[in-house]
Parts: sequence; structure tokens; C-alpha cells
Amino acid sequence: MHIYSQGCTFSTIEDIAGKHVTVMGLGLNGGGEACVRFFLKHGAFVTVTDMKTEEQLKPTIESLNADNTLDLSHLKYILGKHREEDFINADCVIKNPGVKIEGNKYLSLARAVESDISIFLHFTKSPVIAVTGSKGKSSTVSAINYGLNKAGYTSFLGGNITVSPLTFLDKTTEDTPVVLELSSWQLADLRGRKELRPYISLITKIVPDHQNWYGTMEDYVADKRLIYKDQDKGCYTIVDMDADEPGTGPSSGGSWGNLFAKETKGTVLRYTRKNSLDGNYGVFQEKNDDGSFCGKVFLPGMDEPEIILRNLSVPGEHMRVNVLNAALVLFLMHVPSGDIAEILGSWQGIDHRLQFFHTYRNFKFYNDSCATVPEAAGAASQAFGKPVILITGGTDKGLSFEPLIETLSAKNGIIPVKKLYLLAGTGTDKLTKGLSERGIPYEKPYENLSALLSALKTDIDSGSEKESAGTEEIIVFSPGATSFGMFRNEFDRGNTFMAEVKKTFI
Repeated sequence: MHIYSQGCTFSTIEDIAGKHVTVMGLGLNGGGEACVRFFLKHGAFVTVTDMKTEEQLKPTIESLNADNTLDLSHLKYILGKHREEDFINADCVIKNPGVKIEGNKYLSLARAVESDISIFLHFTKSPVIAVTGSKGKSSTVSAINYGLNKAGYTSFLGGNITVSPLTFLDKTTEDTPVVLELSSWQLADLRGRKELRPYISLITKIVPDHQNWYGTMEDYVADKRLIYKDQDKGCYTIVDMDADEPGTGPSSGGSWGNLFAKETKGTVLRYTRKNSLDGNYGVFQEKNDDGSFCGKVFLPGMDEPEIILRNLSVPGEHMRVNVLNAALVLFLMHVPSGDIAEILGSWQGIDHRLQFFHTYRNFKFYNDSCATVPEAAGAASQAFGKPVILITGGTDKGLSFEPLIETLSAKNGIIPVKKLYLLAGTGTDKLTKGLSERGIPYEKPYENLSALLSALKTDIDSGSEKESAGTEEIIVFSPGATSFGMFRNEFDRGNTFMAEVKKTFI
């Protein structure tokens, strides 16, 4: 694992002026573009290098070229290839988190390598709330940021949620909390720098992910553990109290949550789906006499637990965990418990995560394209408390589809899906093998969304009059896999799905 030098290449913001900076990876999600804008604004000479072509990067290039506030005479594009001289001659290379530094011949030539996150953390004075994990990161950070702003803070949200924190660095102060969603790759880019010391760190549920990159769960989780490495007792570390999925925990035994709690120097708080913290501090869930949900917090110095969350606007048991964790963060930020329950009860969720967007007759469509692991697709199938029509499948990233197959087998009280439609991909190939072995029926797989949705519409329109005029039906697109090959990324996949649905179901 690569260990970076402590500190930052640039001692001050003013130090950037006149430096030669190479941005490795312009991309289409905003991170590379934000880096280009930031360094041009502060007087650097910027070289953009990307293996993608000018045509592939056209939207980002056009956005930069149309900005008359930028000194474009300081900007140079090297596209469709990398050149050694652009790394050798740079004072600093800004690395895309999706590029491995180990074994990369170009990055090995660089005098210094930074990321947008490392630059931001070096210069910001804001209290940082950092969130990582495998499932629920984006929902959690979005709920936290929503709650802080509604509670009267001026809060900013960035990181893996496709907003570079460099876009708001100049607006941050000691009084503006910053919420960062950090992927394992973004955390790896901080190893050794000692720039990340979040006031609050939160690790959501850990399940296997990115195994085609890491190879082992231990290596994957080793990067996650960096989130609390430089915390101290004045900081908070929020970790899972519940058991891991069978076969996914540490090889040494126990659970990831217990391992994190043992390692961190921060003040440990736990979250659980159970109705008791079993002697720990943190948040837990209860049901009222009428069966409704409430979330409670219990921290050191409190005589008894307080209710901080009640009924939610977003569906799904897994979303209760995410929003309850957000509520705990708000409580640590001194938002009154009654205000937290009211504010987060009105939160409507975020795009591409169980996002309701269309109705056709009595069928409601939900876009959950950011479900990129099989466990997330399984959770989406259970989120509505009744059988749904599930659309799933995509590209393999070295994960087992057994958790999703187990859910679809509908044993032990699990709600069965009403019908299962599959989108083609290498991950789907693994999924269909397990489905066939269990005798679980499915449709196709379909080679593209257009064909799948046309078949779905035919099935709906040819259904009985009783079905078409009956109670509300739910259709969920939750791939449980990546989008490589068919789409640029999960956001493009979700937008394409919503557009195709609206075109097909009119």
C-alpha cells in the first residue's frame, strides 16, 4: 500500500501561482473539471491528460472552454494518451482516485502526487464530518447535510457524491461544517499525509465491494480504516454494532464494527437495528405501541434515551439506519432532538437512490441506480414492505451475488419479488447461474434498457383488468452491479433509465 509524504505540496494557496500542475483524469463527473478550475483560478499552468478522447470528454471540455473567467492560455489538453514529460515536468500531479498509484509508470515519475481531497483538507479550516462504508454512504451524507442546513448551519457536501470540495473551499470557515463522502480509493490517497482528522467519522455497513480492485476484504477495509486513523478522544467515531453478513467479517473473527471500535482513538458511538445498545452509547431503533418506528439516542451524561427520529418520508428499513445515523451526527452538532425528528422526517432522499420519478396507471417507478452491490439490490426489493417488480443486473466487479440470490429465494419471512427482469452483463451471468440453481424465475436477460422496458410494458398492458385497476404496484430498478460497458457510470445509467421509462410508459 502506497504511503504518501506528510503534509501538502503547496504550503499556501498563494504558492500555487506559477506552478505547473498536471490533472490526470478529466472525466465527466465533475472532479477533474473542478481541479482544473481551482488551479487555473489560483494562477497555475494546467495540463490535462486523459486516456479518453476529446470527443468522449466533449461535455467537460465545452464547459471549461465556455468559462470566460478562466485564463485558458494556461490550459493544455493531452488526450487519448499519457506522456511521460507531463508527469516529469509537473510540480504536482492531481490524481483521479480511480487510478492506482502502485505500479503506475506515469505516477512513478511525478515529483508530487495530490488529490482534490488532500488539497482541500490541507487548506480548509472547517470541522469535517467524514463518512465511508459499503452501503448507504451517499444517503447518509445527504441527510446530514440537509439536516445541518435546515437547522441553521451553513454546511457543504462533497467528495464521492460527485461534488469536488475544491468547488467550495473558498467559502469554508471555522463555522461552516463540511460533510465528505469518502470512497476507499479517496481514503487510500490520504494514507500518510495526516490531513484527515474528522470531528466526526462514520462508517456505514461493510459488505464485499470492489473485490476486482482489492482482491481481499482485508485490503478493501484497510483503506476504510484510514478514516479514523488520526482522530483523538475529542473526535467521534460512529460504527456498526450489528453482526456482519455471514462470511464477510474479518478473517481474525468478530465483526468489522468491533474491530473499528477497538482501533480508533476517537470516542466510540454505535448504531444498531436492535432495540438496545447493550451497554454501548449511540443510537438504536424501537417500535411504538402502534407499530410505528422511532429512533433513540443515548450518550454519556444522559439519564435516559431521547427520541431523535420518527416516521420517515423515504422508504426502506435500510434507510432508517442511514437517517438515524444522520440524526446522531446532528445531535453531536448540538441540534435539539425535537428539531432533528422534524427536519429529517421531511427529507425526501436523493437522486438515484430509491428515487420515485414516474407513475403509469397504478404502477410507480423508482430509480435505485446507485445500488452497485448485490446486497443493496436485495435491500431495495424489501424496502416497500410488499412484493415489487425488480429490475436488476449489470457488470461484475468481483462480488458474490449470493446475498441477492438468497433474498430472491424469499425464505425465512423475506418478501418475494412479484416479477424479476434482468439487464445483461457479466454480473448478471453470475446471477442467472444462481437463480437457475434455486429455481427462481426471471425474464431474459435483456441486452439494453429499451428492450427490457418494452417487454415490461407489454406484460403490464396485457395483464388482467383486475391487475391493471388494482392497488398500487412498485417497479424498482436496482442493478446491484456496476454499469461499465453499457453506461458511463451509475448516474448516466439512472438518468437513461428514467428517460426510457418516461418515453415508454406514457
